[in-house]
Amino acid sequence: MEVIDHPTHGSIIYHPSLLPRHRGASAINWTLIHGDKKGGFTIFWADDGLDTGPILLQRECDVKLNDNVNSIYKRFLFPEGVKGMVEAVTLIAAGTAPRIKQPEEGATYECIQKKENSKPAEAIHNWIRGNDRVPGAWAEIDGKNVSFYGSTLLENDHSSSNCQPLEIPGASRPGLVTKNGLVLFGKDGKSLLVKNLQFEDGKMIAASQYFKAAISSTVDLSEDEKQFAEQMRVVWKSILTNVEKIEDGTDFFKSGAASMDVVRLVEEVKLRGAQLQLQNEDVYMATSFEEFIQMCVRKLRGEDDEEEFTVDYVSIKLNNMTIQIPHQLFINGEFVDAEGGKTYKTINPTDGQAICDVSLAQISDVEKAVAAAKEAFEEGEWGKMNPRDRGKLLYKLADLMEQHQEELATIESIDSGAVYTLALKTHIGMSIQTFRYFAGWCDKIQGCTIPINQARPNRNLTFTKKEPIGVCAIVIPWNYPLMMLAWKTAACLAAGNTVVLKPAQVTPLTALKFAELTALAKFPTGVVNILPGSGSLVGQRLSDHPDVRKLGFTGSTEIGKQIMKSCAVSNVKKVSLELGGKSPLIIFNDCDLDKAVRMGISSVFFNKGENCIAAGRLFIEESIHDTFVERVVSEIKKMKIGDPLDRSTDHGPQNHKAHLDKLVEYCEKGVKEGAKLVCGGKQVNRPGFFFEPTVFTDVQDHMYIAVEESFGPVMIISKFSNGDVDNVLQRANATEYGLASGVFTRDLSKALYVSEKLQAGTVFINTYNKTDVAAPFGGFKQSGFGKDLGQEALNEYLKTKCVTVEY
Repeated sequence: MEVIDHPTHGSIIYHPSLLPRHRGASAINWTLIHGDKKGGFTIFWADDGLDTGPILLQRECDVKLNDNVNSIYKRFLFPEGVKGMVEAVTLIAAGTAPRIKQPEEGATYECIQKKENSKPAEAIHNWIRGNDRVPGAWAEIDGKNVSFYGSTLLENDHSSSNCQPLEIPGASRPGLVTKNGLVLFGKDGKSLLVKNLQFEDGKMIAASQYFKAAISSTVDLSEDEKQFAEQMRVVWKSILTNVEKIEDGTDFFKSGAASMDVVRLVEEVKLRGAQLQLQNEDVYMATSFEEFIQMCVRKLRGEDDEEEFTVDYVSIKLNNMTIQIPHQLFINGEFVDAEGGKTYKTINPTDGQAICDVSLAQISDVEKAVAAAKEAFEEGEWGKMNPRDRGKLLYKLADLMEQHQEELATIESIDSGAVYTLALKTHIGMSIQTFRYFAGWCDKIQGCTIPINQARPNRNLTFTKKEPIGVCAIVIPWNYPLMMLAWKTAACLAAGNTVVLKPAQVTPLTALKFAELTALAKFPTGVVNILPGSGSLVGQRLSDHPDVRKLGFTGSTEIGKQIMKSCAVSNVKKVSLELGGKSPLIIFNDCDLDKAVRMGISSVFFNKGENCIAAGRLFIEESIHDTFVERVVSEIKKMKIGDPLDRSTDHGPQNHKAHLDKLVEYCEKGVKEGAKLVCGGKQVNRPGFFFEPTVFTDVQDHMYIAVEESFGPVMIISKFSNGDVDNVLQRANATEYGLASGVFTRDLSKALYVSEKLQAGTVFINTYNKTDVAAPFGGFKQSGFGKDLGQEALNEYLKTKCVTVEY
């Protein structure tokens, strides 16, 4: 006390606790162990009790559910503690520093060695996160003391289907060793996840590796790697000064190293220019010099000894190859069965037979997937990743898709009915292009500086930042299963979000194969989640979910309206909608007729008419009407209808039975209303869901088939008077849809005038269906809002933050 009281103004002490609660050296530990919701620090005047003197000032903070000592220190206790000490000294210098006597009520001194079994999960979690490495939270397993580190309280059941039970004496039930770590259960049935385990000899392992061999086979070192090892031997010797010689068996910690030495070792590795980013935990898991070198070399080679990614495939020999199809839900980086093991059959439209059983997601599966996506965004590696590294992952994913393009195209053909050659070129080819395009955008997302009025005598700097939204839900249709996934997911991921995607229930297989490729590309777990299931259950829950911050949807206008309403009511989440269409194609008599016929056929029958921008109604100028119809019908009769895997097939089956039935009904209405059925109009007499390419003429504006979309191979032709441009424009725009449109004419002035007047998000001039990954795509009116593709698509998955600094 003579030393403490010697300075003129006395002495003050910083204490990591809201005194008088949790007095003593382990105060911050007990804040966590007791599960306090509030923590903080106290600056007090020193007395002979060392932590009982009068309080000068206090600052408090919220304690988060998964906080540990390090996270509270880094977030609050250190930075705010420095400010607090400065403020305290300032108050003392000014003579205004208070001296508030500490009350005795609420004062605690705790014994850190306390051990209790059979507690609720949160109490066990608090005990683990609140303990330092010495003595640590521990239990006896297989007769040995094992310490627990890195606890996370689980909101949902994150256990894997591939798990092994681990008996822990005194626990309410056995733990589960999963790919994510050791799941422990409290007596309340809730669970927590432990990341690392340490044994009595100081050896630390990932909890997920408990049942694996402690030491994997030794790798032989190259000359460069031997040189690296000798450099590390010098580093170890400089740290372990009491060790005469660093042998292969020298143990870092048994030789006297402490936690600060771990930090130094990690930094020494960085300083030596090795392309190696070690974590402190890596040192704890490789304590001998030989283990340390083997671990470093494996990391340098990219052989991290990670758990092998396993998939329960359905294997089918088809199209001169063996295709391997995942069929389970993909949640948090692994394929898992749906809740209750529920499944359904996905059908091959070529023959109407089942391809395989697919897991059918339930509400509880949606909760798990959203929780995984939220954790990956807020706490995981993805949210911290450099944008350029994110781009590398997307490039790697595109490369893997290209390597598997024939398999993907085959799966697409049997699941959706797409002609294989078209699937290879467009369904899969454009998907690959889309991911490569958006991979290039990852490190080019930027804000701007904005001049604002100055607040003299100070100055201002105002700038904007583009930030990811968070967890995004994507709901896609069945006509282009993989391409629709790519159009939305690539932009979503490039912006830095995580995703929960629901493919169409009738076409889930390429989405699940895509999930497998994201795992092979080493995407962090939880970033991509795929949930096959019904729209009324899975899609609705994603619309309603409070943790989903953006929903992208492609589908019918009717469902789009329902989704928009749900998104507004739930949490006003951002929405982008690409909905129905009845796209007009106007063909003038001064066109290149050969090209107009060829492109007119493509505009309707491309992808067997299951095309959102298909020309829903053709307006043909009267003077060429009959010739156009005659030539179109002639070309249609040359089309080969058949197996989509046959390279000579032009026209495959419709996607599913219900859609085929709607097309039959659609054509029956057209005939009943008086339109002229020139050809087609009925189901092809063969197994599967084949429908004849169909042409209607003499279609009047009031007819059902003139107003409603068929979404199939049905060409609707109306004529207009020669030279009557404004009238045909009025008729073309007399629809609530505005997705796409087209015009054929050699008159450039007429073409540009028509393109200006057409009320559609896309206008094709002397071409059709010419989309590109760099060109924004989206509709007007009841065809929706928001854009896919191009730079504009990124804005659908970003939020803008404005920051103003006065200086």
